[in-house]
Amino acid sequence: MTDEEKDSAKNAHTGLATGIGLGLALGAGLGLTLFDNLALGIGVGLSIGVAIGVALDSRATDHSD
Repeated sequence: MTDEEKDSAKNAHTGLATGIGLGLALGAGLGLTLFDNLALGIGVGLSIGVAIGVALDSRATDHSD
């Protein structure tokens, strides 16, 4: 395994992890303020966070060979 492959393996899913973390935090805050329901806010935030994280990961991946 080359150094470039090792670096890409380490950074493989950082966008997804970031999206989940931010989505949960923002969803919890929005759930308490807008919905008055923490669980509903976390579910919405998680969904949005996963979508944003996958978009970040796919944008970072270079498919032009």
